[in-house]
Amino acid sequence: MSEIPQPWYLNLVATGVTRLAPYDLLGFLQSLERAAGRDRRQPDAPRTLDVDLLLYGRLESEDSSLTLPHPRMRHRRFVLAPLADLAPDLKIPPDNKTVDQLLTDLPRGEQVQLVPWPIAERP
Repeated sequence: MSEIPQPWYLNLVATGVTRLAPYDLLGFLQSLERAAGRDRRQPDAPRTLDVDLLLYGRLESEDSSLTLPHPRMRHRRFVLAPLADLAPDLKIPPDNKTVDQLLTDLPRGEQVQLVPWPIAERP
């Protein structure tokens, strides 16, 4: 199955501290998506908002509702490029390659344009 073409969109990576358990945090993130009009009925469809839980400390988990680390993050330049700006030496299980190593290992092709934060207003 081929992916549905996506228009250009902003993608960001953030880090934080929470008292929420992993499943509670995932539920909160999905509630943000729903509030922004996200419709999950068609996989890989263009979205209004996509909030993924990439990592939760060093936790490794794999079940039908939550897989950590995120199962596709190590293959997506649009995830690894901003993560490398934040934490280039972060080791990603299960092989503990750094974010920079994973980014270097990716084939060329996917376009990512880094936008400085804060985004400057355009006239």
